[in-house]
Amino acid sequence: DAVISDELNHASIIDGIRLCKAQRFRYKHNEMADLEAKLREAKDAKVKLIATDGCFSMDGTIADLRAISDLADKYGALVMIDDAHATGFLGKNGRGTHEYRNVIGRIDIITGTLGKALGGASGGFTSARQHIVELLRQRSRPYLFSNSVAPHIVAATIKGLELLSSSTELRDKLEDNTKYFRAALTERGLTIKPGVHPIVPIMIGDAGKSQRFAARMLEKGVYVIGFFYPVVPHGTARVRTQVSAAHSREDLEFAVNAFAETNEELK
Repeated sequence: DAVISDELNHASIIDGIRLCKAQRFRYKHNEMADLEAKLREAKDAKVKLIATDGCFSMDGTIADLRAISDLADKYGALVMIDDAHATGFLGKNGRGTHEYRNVIGRIDIITGTLGKALGGASGGFTSARQHIVELLRQRSRPYLFSNSVAPHIVAATIKGLELLSSSTELRDKLEDNTKYFRAALTERGLTIKPGVHPIVPIMIGDAGKSQRFAARMLEKGVYVIGFFYPVVPHGTARVRTQVSAAHSREDLEFAVNAFAETNEELK
């Protein structure tokens, strides 16, 4: 068996590949030509699985699932996405990356968390066709030897799903907040990773500076975290922000001003 994995996949995917003992191929981030080359290398594997984050947590980039699904069909591979950073708000109805990329029904396995947009604080899920779910229930050791999700977490998640199913108001507000925040940061001279996702990384470069930047922001009343190697590649340290539907326009303006001031102070 072989797993073909995006080079920027979350550590949990990487650990899962190691545990399953399958042969691992790593392709360049969201580069379909390299993915196809790795699929050719893995052509003799009995089962081929393309594994990718739906949305990448440190960059806010979104997997090209349409092209990935086309390659999976061409080479007889399964597709698995970890949609922890997309379930609940990405796509017209908040279903996730597969809705956003218009590939509903073409993804074989979707994993996600109850601890982000769904509001349950912990726990997760795997969604797949029945025969895959039945296999996981019998053979997945992390599932077999873990406790059940606590009842209050389940209740909170069900309520979150009800809210998402009844209205797109929160999703729509988050989208508007994200557009404003990204545009305002760019206008004030901050370097951000391009995209549409509410994960908005402000690129710093130097690891030490990212920590000084985060500390200065806290002094100004804005809590952010600086990330550096090994969480992100060398030389790409950043301050990661996450926009929320709970943020008011005043909140976002306050944060943008603090970022602009700190950026000038640390030049």
